[in-house]
This record gives sequence, structure tokens and C-alpha cells, in this order.
Amino acid sequence: MPFFHIFILSVVQGLTEFLPVSSSGHLALTPKLLGIADQGVLMDVAMHVGTLFAILLYYRRDIWRIAFAVLQGRNTPHPAARRLGFYIIVGSIPAFALGMVIHLMFPDGIRSVTVIAATTIFFGLLMGIADMFGRQQKTVEDVTLKTAFLIGCAQALALIPGTSRSGATMTAARFLGLTRVDAAKFSFLLGMPAMAGAGLLSFLEILETDDAGLWHDAATAVGLSFLAGLLAIHVMMSWLKRAGLMPFVFYRMFLGGFLLVYFLA
Repeated sequence: MPFFHIFILSVVQGLTEFLPVSSSGHLALTPKLLGIADQGVLMDVAMHVGTLFAILLYYRRDIWRIAFAVLQGRNTPHPAARRLGFYIIVGSIPAFALGMVIHLMFPDGIRSVTVIAATTIFFGLLMGIADMFGRQQKTVEDVTLKTAFLIGCAQALALIPGTSRSGATMTAARFLGLTRVDAAKFSFLLGMPAMAGAGLLSFLEILETDDAGLWHDAATAVGLSFLAGLLAIHVMMSWLKRAGLMPFVFYRMFLGGFLLVYFLA
């Protein structure tokens, strides 16, 4: 794959993974808009791995605290961090279960423009309602088992392109009363196991191909999406400290309408 194509796709993935506008939808649409060959599911996952590394770096202190608390068990001096680690695992179960089903039914992924347009608009409207009417009373420390599971179910829905993983989980978290900043933080932390699992499966598939060119392209995509993702997390968290999600809702309405007119009219 030409470097310019990898660069464009990696930047798109890195920026849209942490903005509630659907990275998978943008990755499916970008080749159609640019008139280039579709990059395929393996490259999509490689770029998601890059954004996983961005989360690991940005939240490294929280992740270390959670990991050590889980390993220490009941004797940990950080029981809240241990509970959060357990809730992240529980919240990841729905996405793993549905992900296996979708992988078996659609091995090449869902790339339908109609699906992307519909989910972009529908889940964008839901996000707007949640942001306008959701109470801002709870933090990540207030997350319960039930809350984590419900947000995890929302994350599973985001396997459908156009839904947006961060958008769906932040929408659910806002409906459940989390503040915007804490909704985003829990969303990003919850995404780690799913990204890691998908990355491992794709790594095993790349091993079977023994294609040096694919290795090179995947490594380049990981690095570029990591840098773009790190920037996107910083911008998103800074934005949410002083403003809401409505600009992203308006963008989703525009994008969904554009897709309906451009591709389907």
C-alpha cells in the first residue's frame, strides 16, 4: 500500500477513534471518497492497535494502579482501582461475544454506506439527547457492576460501523449520570481489552501470511495512528472540560446526510 494512503488512513483512524464520530465508519468511507483500494480489516485493526498504544501512554498512571491493584487482590491498598479493573473486564464481555459472531458472519467486516449513514445519524441523535439531559453527578469511581455492563453493551453495538465506540459508550455513560470527562475516561479505558483482543487476532493472521510488505504497512499504520490518537485524546479531554458533545452531534448529522445524498441519491 502506498505510504500516502497509509498516512491518510492512519490519521483518520487516530483522530476519529477518540472523537465520538466513528473511526470504523470513517475508515470504510475514506477509500470510497478518495477512490483508492479498500485497506481491509487487517489494516483497520493495525491502526486500532496504534490508538490502543495511545491510550496506554496517556492513562499510564491509572493503568499501572489498576493493574497492580488487581494483581494484589483483596489486600490491595487501592480497592477502588481493583474494582475498576474488574468492571473493565466485565464491560468488555459483550463486545468480545458480539465481535466473535460478527467476525464469523462478516469476515471482511461491514462496509455498507447505507449502514454507516443510518448509524451515524441515529446514534448521533442519541448522543445529543444524552448530553443535553444526562445528569453530571458521577465519576469513574462511582461506576458499578451494572453501570459497567450497560456501557459494555453499548460498546458492543459499536462493532457496527458508523456507531462509534467512544460515542456509544460516552452516550451510555452520560445517560447513566457520569460527567463528560469521566464518561470519556471510562470509555477509553473500557476500549483497551477489545482493541487488544482484535489486535492479537490480526497479528496471528499476519503471521500466517508471511508477507513482509504487509508487516511493513501494518507497523507504519500502528506508528502513525498512535501519534494521531495521542493528539486526539488530548484535544478531546481538553474540550470536554469546558464544552459538550453537541459539535460532534452536528458533524454526525452533516456526515450522515452527505452520505445519503452523495452515495445513495
